Amino acid sequence: MSDPSTPKARSTATFAPAPGAAPLWRMVASQASMELRVLLRNGEQLLLTMVIPVLLLVGFSVTELLDLGDAAPVDYLTPGIIALAVMSTAFTGQAIGTGFERRYGVLKRLGATPLSRFGLLAAKTLAVLGVQALQITVICGVALALGWAPASGSVGALYAMTLVLLATAAFSSLALLLAGTLRAEAALAAANLIYVVLLGLGGVIFPVDRFPAFLQPVLEALPITALATGLRAVLAEGAAPPLLPLLVLAVWTAAGAALASRFFRWE
Repeated sequence: MSDPSTPKARSTATFAPAPGAAPLWRMVASQASMELRVLLRNGEQLLLTMVIPVLLLVGFSVTELLDLGDAAPVDYLTPGIIALAVMSTAFTGQAIGTGFERRYGVLKRLGATPLSRFGLLAAKTLAVLGVQALQITVICGVALALGWAPASGSVGALYAMTLVLLATAAFSSLALLLAGTLRAEAALAAANLIYVVLLGLGGVIFPVDRFPAFLQPVLEALPITALATGLRAVLAEGAAPPLLPLLVLAVWTAAGAALASRFFRWE
């Protein structure tokens, strides 16, 4: 036995600090969780992203304001309303919210962290996808109650999910480009104006082929039109998944991400 009067040996091990940023995926996941909580707590944005699309779906489905011949209004409207919900969350709401975050210095503080522009874009996109899952569930539930009968199978559903993911990335990058280059008030005005214009011209409610022929190619190149057209082809018409909407959205996604990464300002 050791002598109790003998002092115990003390550890001489040293622990050197290992400073460094967390892995990118962990930073993105943490930021996305915070962004999702902020989105769900914002009543004004939920009104824009949830209530307005549902009101449009119900209003035009139960009235005779939209002449579609023999087609049921709800079958035609539901894909377009889903596209509108995706745009309202990924573009309009995000551009406005991010613009005011920039004004209040939130983004400036984020800019001092290891989170990159790409990481911020990825986190906001993931948060938007969470809100969109709720939106699409509600819209489809209301549409089914109104008599909607989707015509797609498993391939069509997979194609629709791909369209939504591409459109979300495109709209999110364009929203950050708008919010990162304009003042908050200008971003607010521009986002709302674009929302109203694309609601009327983007094939959400009114068919694109009813517009003048010279304008149709321009409208078909818009991301909202590509999303609405692609969703309508598989969900309402039961057609084979068209390639053009995917290409249009892929181009918008690449262009928006490149421009947002290049010109986005933290302050």
